[in-house]
Amino acid sequence: MALLGEGGIWAVVPVKRLAEAKSRLAEVLGGDRADFVLAMASHVIATLASSRHFAGVIAVTGDARMAGAAQAAGAVAVADAGEGLNAAMAAGIDRALALGARHIALVPADLALIDDAAIDRIVGRYRTGQGPLIAPCAAGDGTNLLLMPADRIVPPAFGPDSFARHRDAAPDAAAFVDDAIGLDVDRAIDLAVAAGALAGRDHPLAPLLAQYEAAALLAADPGELAAAAGKLRDQGHGDIVTYSPKVFLPLTMLCRDVCHYCTFAKTPRRLESPYMAVTEAVEIAKRGAAMGCREALFTLGEKPELRYAAAHEWLDANGFSSTLDYVAHVAAAVRDQTGLLPHINAGCMTDEEIAALRPVSASMGLMLETIADRLGEPGGPHHGSPDKVPALRLATIEAAGRQAVPFTSGILIGIGETRAERIEAIAALRALHVRHGHLQEVIVQNFLPKPGTKMANAPAAEADELLWTIAVARLMLGPDMSIQAPPNLAPTDLPRLIEAGINDWGGVSPLTPDHVNPEAPWPEIERLRAATAAGGKVLAERLTIYPAYARDAARWLDPAMRRPVLEHSDAVGLGRESGWRAGRSETMASVPRVGSGRTRIAKMVDAALGGEWASFAADDIAALFAARGNDYHRVCEAADHLRARAVGDAATYVVNRNINYTNICSYRCNFCAFSKGNRKAAGNEAAYLLDMAEIAARVTEARDRGGTEVCLQGGIHPSFTGETYLEIVRTVKRADPAMHVHAFSPLEISHGASTLGMKLPDYLAMLRDEGLGSLPGTAAEILHDPVRAILCPDKLSTGEWLEVIETAHLQGIRTTATIMFGHVDDYRDWAIHLAAIRDLQLRTGGFTEFVPLAFVAHEAPIYRRGAARPGPTAREAVLMHAVSRLVLGFDNIQASWVKMGREGMRAALRAGANDLGGTLMNESITRAAGATHGQEMTAADMRAMAASLGRTPIRRTTLYGRAEPEEACIAAE
Repeated sequence: MALLGEGGIWAVVPVKRLAEAKSRLAEVLGGDRADFVLAMASHVIATLASSRHFAGVIAVTGDARMAGAAQAAGAVAVADAGEGLNAAMAAGIDRALALGARHIALVPADLALIDDAAIDRIVGRYRTGQGPLIAPCAAGDGTNLLLMPADRIVPPAFGPDSFARHRDAAPDAAAFVDDAIGLDVDRAIDLAVAAGALAGRDHPLAPLLAQYEAAALLAADPGELAAAAGKLRDQGHGDIVTYSPKVFLPLTMLCRDVCHYCTFAKTPRRLESPYMAVTEAVEIAKRGAAMGCREALFTLGEKPELRYAAAHEWLDANGFSSTLDYVAHVAAAVRDQTGLLPHINAGCMTDEEIAALRPVSASMGLMLETIADRLGEPGGPHHGSPDKVPALRLATIEAAGRQAVPFTSGILIGIGETRAERIEAIAALRALHVRHGHLQEVIVQNFLPKPGTKMANAPAAEADELLWTIAVARLMLGPDMSIQAPPNLAPTDLPRLIEAGINDWGGVSPLTPDHVNPEAPWPEIERLRAATAAGGKVLAERLTIYPAYARDAARWLDPAMRRPVLEHSDAVGLGRESGWRAGRSETMASVPRVGSGRTRIAKMVDAALGGEWASFAADDIAALFAARGNDYHRVCEAADHLRARAVGDAATYVVNRNINYTNICSYRCNFCAFSKGNRKAAGNEAAYLLDMAEIAARVTEARDRGGTEVCLQGGIHPSFTGETYLEIVRTVKRADPAMHVHAFSPLEISHGASTLGMKLPDYLAMLRDEGLGSLPGTAAEILHDPVRAILCPDKLSTGEWLEVIETAHLQGIRTTATIMFGHVDDYRDWAIHLAAIRDLQLRTGGFTEFVPLAFVAHEAPIYRRGAARPGPTAREAVLMHAVSRLVLGFDNIQASWVKMGREGMRAALRAGANDLGGTLMNESITRAAGATHGQEMTAADMRAMAASLGRTPIRRTTLYGRAEPEEACIAAE
């Protein structure tokens, strides 16, 4: 059924005579060119004809065979008069109008990637506009689809610069960029890109394109290959290029293979011991950990005990059945004693051997090197090396896939293989990845001749060969695959490798040499950072397990490895930039200013500065949290600018007291270290319940110390009812009628109302009338139910929390808004939370401030069980303040000194925060979670903090009025 009115959309698809079409692909397609064009055009026509959006398709062609195929696919065939493409389009438009079309789409016949999803995107965008829509080609200068109302026909002007010509003819036309619509298959590079995009997909053209993929790659212009590869890399990895800080542990240099280019393998007489001692491995790993390493790379010769008696005897004497048995022992010791994540390169293995290593490794690897069996023949580099048979290595890689092991593989170029054989090798790896999804990275490594080897006089792999192969790997493996080239072996400037399509430098060690290539030292990290910046990218640390696999730990990690991986992970699964911990760290490292210029984030920052913050979708907000390098500073500086625009140079604070009236709670939130059962747990603070007299005494003490607010929250005690909360408010007001009562989380409000059988509006009104001044927007944690199901499954749902807050606003009760982040969540969860808060504020205007609460992990049960990260990173914690300033539209963003510490507060106050929060006499909830920043930050401390940043300290009330008179307040403090 057509969706755009009577007659719907009619598509016009012109097709040349088959024998004349796609002449630029003659070298690739040979005598199959007509059949190829017929298949591709038939696919385009059939996809359009079967779409729910189209009333019909008109194929304009002068080829009888094409006309018959079009009719078979459900199209109306119109004869092409042979006057050119635009005349054919015009003839199709005339027929569509005659058939009653209300809207017309002009569609080329060579859009190989077109599918229902692409049509949905195009039509969906068209429906939101008022006039024509133009979809440009990938290069941006041509038109690949023109969709228009029948009463607003844009004359066809296809050919050179057609996009500009169509825009000139229809200035109000919308432009819509789409990767599938943007690719028209005219050249070898287009065919190669299309084949890579469809590899492994259930798509009608996938088998056909696969048949010509290698020929297209071999025929494509190298510059076009690199440009297409770079675009794909950016699509999958943005501006980030990663590396893994590691130590290299050569557990044994004995090997039964005799590769003709290798200097790693030694004979027993050249080694002090056949194997590195476990104590030595642990000591090296400890030193590496102290230098910031996260990975322990285990590299070793293959099965030396099958060749050397010395290896067999050593293993037997030390109680190990095999080299791999010893590898498992040492890897466990390194993991448990140093925290480093083992990555094991142990050669060809059986299913059983892989299974034995999985519990002690975060990832494994095996280079395929080559698919060419002939390189193992006499005179070849692999002759005499039984473990270098390609089929055996592919079998190990597949076995790792069956067992869900995050895996690294790759090829070695320049050892006598051809370009076609490289393509075949990459295709073999891709086929395994399509089946199992386990290849997290593919290495393209260039051969360097080494003195003392049989290949010492062989030529090194040339730079152009390396760049060509990187680009080919990217096109074949797609945007999401991580493609690596070792920087210490590069025969050219490192930025050229980035241009060719890599997104990773591999493992780089500040401590140990590259034992496989000892003649090629690792680059210093700062030099690598500078080279990455020169390539327009930002260097970021990663783990040996890549982010997508780390985030899906239940599938990809043995339970024994999940805690160690979480300990090193940020919210997307990359490495933590520093050892900063919320609630405990006193210092905060700076973020380098490096990276590219006009990024997606830069555009969003400009939009926020222009007042477009309410239009940001969750994906946009999530992208802001990924800011690094220059983008990080853009976000923070823009947030600071908006802060100054909203509140000037004021830095506000409130003198208040926390009264946590009980730590006994019926709920068992997995993150909470504050709540207790009715009995004292061993080693923990005793369970308590304050009586009303004690609450009144603490209110009086707060007043005597100049406090204007008491913040009252606690556990959901089994004896509490709605009357309990009412009596708490009355107690405070009796003790000091002027004291502002900032009390009760939405969970407590919901609990109180339900125990009295009251509706939320009625119960909130009763609390308000008794003297409740405002609600803390706590118990929000993350307002996304999948996360709440892990953190607090028996607590309020997202919808219930928002309902309590909105009801409070409608009853005239202002609230704060909070987020508790950095545990089992990610950037999209944060974005969904912020969008929910923003949308509620747009409806009610009832929030006074937003308070980011970084997860303090140290004593949190979920962290102690190894099921959560150790809080946000320093970069993430600061960005939470900055991003909330950009996207919420709030006047007030608060920095929590309890969570951030003093240096963290300074960073947050430079990144959009304007409020220092409360002095918090008797803060205990965060302290129970392991925070060490104290129980109170005095008003004098607050003023000194503000002054150190050039801000004017202003003591405020809870609702952001000015506490007066200032002199009297200071005297009371």
